[in-house]
Amino acid sequence: MRENGILHIVARFLIPLIMLFALYIQFHGEYSPGGGFQAGVVFAAAWILFVLIYGLDAALKVIPERAMYILMLVGVLIYCSVGLAGVVLGGHFLDYGPLLSDPKYAQQFGIITVEFGIGVTVSTVVMLIFTLFVRRRADQIDEEAG
Repeated sequence: MRENGILHIVARFLIPLIMLFALYIQFHGEYSPGGGFQAGVVFAAAWILFVLIYGLDAALKVIPERAMYILMLVGVLIYCSVGLAGVVLGGHFLDYGPLLSDPKYAQQFGIITVEFGIGVTVSTVVMLIFTLFVRRRADQIDEEAG
């Protein structure tokens, strides 16, 4: 696939559109179907398409594996921070009411923030799983050849 010029041209247009669609799913998940999990999977699918077209080494230059681990942890911390903020401010875990003075805006802020944390975590976990599978397959091929 790395040699096919048509795939490179199509990927240049398609990958940014897939990522834009993932952002749409992410930030409209409270109003329509979607949310953090779905957006994370779609974003990871765009990255996987990049890997299939350009190779794992090129993809890891764009988003290094260490950055994936850090983003995975940041996503979990965002989720837990919003949940614990409700407890600290006198509510329950993931109770968004105490976060802001207006309950409507508190709900919106809480949902958007939690879904963002979920999206970041899901996308990086899927990307890491795919990276591990690709490396394992490459190691098997190396063992068979050598």
